[in-house]
Amino acid sequence: MQNTTEELENKTKKAKPLTPKIEELLQQSKSVILSTINEKGAPNASYAPFAQIGNKFYILVSFMAVHTKNLKEQMKASAMFIEDEKETKQIYARDRLTLDVTCNEIERDTPEWEAGISKLKETHGKILDMLSSMEDFILIELSPVKGSYVNGFGSAYTVDEQLKIVQHKNDVAHKVAKK
Repeated sequence: MQNTTEELENKTKKAKPLTPKIEELLQQSKSVILSTINEKGAPNASYAPFAQIGNKFYILVSFMAVHTKNLKEQMKASAMFIEDEKETKQIYARDRLTLDVTCNEIERDTPEWEAGISKLKETHGKILDMLSSMEDFILIELSPVKGSYVNGFGSAYTVDEQLKIVQHKNDVAHKVAKK
C-alpha cells in the first residue's frame, strides 16, 4: 500500500483551501433545505423554494406544513444550500452553506411582503401569483445569524450574518482511523 496513514494525514494538513464561492452557490440554488424543531424538540427536515434580497432569504410556505408551524413557533432553524448532486465531482465534498437563521413572518400587504413576493416571482415564475393569493400561504424571512461554508476537503469556513467569510476552519486536519 503506497499511501501510509502518515502520508494521508500529511496530505490533509497541507490541503490548500479552495476559493469560497458562496454567491455562485446561492445563485445556482433554487431551494433551501430546512431543519426545524417543534416545541418538544422533535426534528423535521424539509425544503422550500427561496428568493434572496441582500443577506436575507424569503420563503412562501403553507401553514399546513409541519416546517411552517415550527418556523413560526420556534422562530429559528438551520438552512442549507447545497451543490446539486449531478454537478459535483465528489459526493463527499459537495459545496454547501449551512446557516443558523432566525425566522420572521412577514405581514401581507406590507412593503416587505410585496418585495419578497416580487423577488420570489422573479426567481420562480407566475405560480407565485396563485400561491401568494392563497390564505394558507405565508411569507417567512430567514435572517442569518452565523454559519459555515464547505467547498472541499480541508476547505471549511466560518460565515457571519452578512454571508461573509470570517475565517478558515482547518485548524484540525482529517485523520486516518487506526486499525
